[in-house]
Amino acid sequence: MTMRFGVFVPQGWRMDLTEISDPVEQYEAMTAVAKAADAGPWDSIWVYDHFHTVPEPTQNTTFECWTITSTLVRDTQRVNVGQMVGCNGYRHPALYAKIASTVDVASHGRLYAGIGAGWYEHEWKAYGYEWPELRDRMGAFREATELIYKMWTEDAPVFNGKYYSIDKPYNEPKGARKPHPSFWIGGGGEKVTLKLVAKYGDAANIGGGDPEAFKHKASVLKEHCDKLGRDYDSIIKSTSLNVFPIEAGADPEKATAKARGRQSYEQFADANVVGTADEIAAKVEALVEAGSDYLITYIPGVAYDHEPLQRFADEVIPRFS
Repeated sequence: MTMRFGVFVPQGWRMDLTEISDPVEQYEAMTAVAKAADAGPWDSIWVYDHFHTVPEPTQNTTFECWTITSTLVRDTQRVNVGQMVGCNGYRHPALYAKIASTVDVASHGRLYAGIGAGWYEHEWKAYGYEWPELRDRMGAFREATELIYKMWTEDAPVFNGKYYSIDKPYNEPKGARKPHPSFWIGGGGEKVTLKLVAKYGDAANIGGGDPEAFKHKASVLKEHCDKLGRDYDSIIKSTSLNVFPIEAGADPEKATAKARGRQSYEQFADANVVGTADEIAAKVEALVEAGSDYLITYIPGVAYDHEPLQRFADEVIPRFS
């Protein structure tokens, strides 16, 4: 099976721009990674939809998701540009649909529009968003997904739900990609999220890079597809891995020193797959065997050094094309 690959650009959320002091230079560092990926075999670049850093909120740069998506689609020529994933609580879904339609046109049809229920409680409250109970977040997410789909596929959409309503809004243009912008629904919830993927999604992101977890979630998705009469094979089944490729024979601790900063090697290796191209490819192969056809990677330190990005592109991706 062919596997396609995407990579996150450094936008600050994971404290991955802190070694650059000037915000303009930070932005350009992010753009430089996007352009490097655009020049290689990557299918896509990705951003997060967050306002505050992790693992804890700090007074550091985090560039806003849709603003940078709209600029990155113009700074690149070939790669798809996506969000993993947009937080439903931060924008009314009708506005989300309109923004995505506009950006899809600006990208000439290269948008991967991601949506999820959201989870970062501190961030919601800090920005003045009400933090609903999980049942209400999921209920709103369910309605939003249907509403967005209607905005992209109907000329006079009407929706009256518990959380949202629309009354025949004009959404022109609806996008450039046909039949609508590519809709990526993130999360592995078996009763709500995966059913939404089966009904409305072009892609899922499941399993967190674990082959067994992926296999189980994919089987649940297939069950939903079978019940709804949806072609399971028409849906992209993506998963994610944090990776740091190193040269064969290199000392892992020394090779990761710049990327991990103050982290110990043990902490870094616990959060990332550190290994040679052969070792990382073995991890990818296990995901392929589990049924994944798309891998979204995060490479720490890429804002300061493109070498691991290029190593992955040269030594891992060609094995799965």
